[in-house]
Amino acid sequence: RLKEWVTIHRKLGKVSDHPLKQGSTLEQGLTLRGARFTVRWKLTESDQPHRVRWQGRGPARSRADSSYELAAHDGGTRFRYCNEFKAPLGPLGAAASRALMGGVPEREAQATLRRLKALVEEKS
Repeated sequence: RLKEWVTIHRKLGKVSDHPLKQGSTLEQGLTLRGARFTVRWKLTESDQPHRVRWQGRGPARSRADSSYELAAHDGGTRFRYCNEFKAPLGPLGAAASRALMGGVPEREAQATLRRLKALVEEKS
């Protein structure tokens, strides 16, 4: 259901396991500022349904580390999302990424979380 809430998601490619488990892999097609790219994700931690952690590899040796956590909170559920992106080429690549992308990744992350919130609340 990624396409319903992840703003930059375009397609889900090859998925190694159904259902997903630690060690599973998948390919995700994304678009950011008009540029299409693929990230290959590996599920590196899995304590379902409480926590999962994914490590991804993108173009030019870029990397991402994402985790989702669900916890009971005041009669509901708290969702915690963390996504760290590491640009290729170390500090030089990070500076170039900031210059080219500006605040776009942060805005997309916030829009994604708003979509997820609306989707969850709609089902409640």
